[in-house]
Amino acid sequence: MSGIEFNSRVGAMPPYPVAATYAFDGDHPVAFGKGHRLVKLASNETPWGPPAAVVGALQGQLETLNRYPDPAKSLLRGRIADRTGLPMERIAVGNGSCELLLCAGEALLEPGAELVYAWPSFSMYPHLAPASGAREVRVPLDAEGRHDLVAMAHEVTAATRLVIVCNPNNPTATALPVAEIDAFLASLPRHVAVILDEAYVEFSTLQDPDDTVDLVRRHPNLVVLRTFSKVYGLCGLRAGYALGSESFRSAVDRVRQPFSVNALAQVAAAEAIRHQDEVERRVEQNIVERIHVTEELAERGLPCSESEANFCWVDLGDRREDVIVSGLAERGVIVRAGEALGGEGRLRVTFGSRHENDAFLNALDQLL
Repeated sequence: MSGIEFNSRVGAMPPYPVAATYAFDGDHPVAFGKGHRLVKLASNETPWGPPAAVVGALQGQLETLNRYPDPAKSLLRGRIADRTGLPMERIAVGNGSCELLLCAGEALLEPGAELVYAWPSFSMYPHLAPASGAREVRVPLDAEGRHDLVAMAHEVTAATRLVIVCNPNNPTATALPVAEIDAFLASLPRHVAVILDEAYVEFSTLQDPDDTVDLVRRHPNLVVLRTFSKVYGLCGLRAGYALGSESFRSAVDRVRQPFSVNALAQVAAAEAIRHQDEVERRVEQNIVERIHVTEELAERGLPCSESEANFCWVDLGDRREDVIVSGLAERGVIVRAGEALGGEGRLRVTFGSRHENDAFLNALDQLL
């Protein structure tokens, strides 16, 4: 009996390279002895849970879960408007910034259109061309692991509908200053939509997050994507947002399913964005751990690209990537292999707590 037939686009979509630890929910006695849990440094999560005020807001929402969430996301969009100074009509909220990215691809791309992005970069970008039938153009990063904006601009043609810039870039952790992004935007035709993916922008020392909000005001073809999964610590609830034109918000709202952002995610994100003091505290701690980990790695002969995020991109040199990754896992430390992210011979390692980071370094020493 023959099976059902899928369209050809499905086979062209690469699987998203998730970490291999989501089913784990117990102790890891082999590595550390009973009572010690895995050190998860593979998914760029923060080591801190949500603030008490966010937990309280969630508890207050639990008794209303028999009702659908607000389809307009009014409370959350209003809080984002207050934070950014942009009107609610220019703010879209999604089930993580990934949903908004995929909806942008659906709304903007079609057969005959072109998509330009750097590589290696975020693993969701390769889904957009197969899903839409558009042609993708991948532009290599420069020698320092940063976006080569001049080369990207050179690839833009009359058929280009969408250009994506990930800043700071995942997986290389590098970032470009806002002035370079501004000049790049000014060099492109107005018909080309530019998505500036800023999932890690709060961690960057090269800019204030408000700087790119000013770019949204100046460039009508710019869309800025942000998430509550990273610095706000809400990975488990999935909420993200886009800052752009009113027409962009309307388009993504048309192509996605209704009620895509659940009620708990909306209320948690709406409360979390009010606590910028907590964001600043987390960023400061991340910078301390960033310096600690990258300096320790350098002493071990493992250089990293210059990180402006909450993770580092480690050059293993002539060491075997699979041996290092599996050896760390056997010792209870999970990191992300570079090959699955477009960079063979590398590791992507999230900065955790000092205890987690030292556990990684100690396990690495046993391997080296």
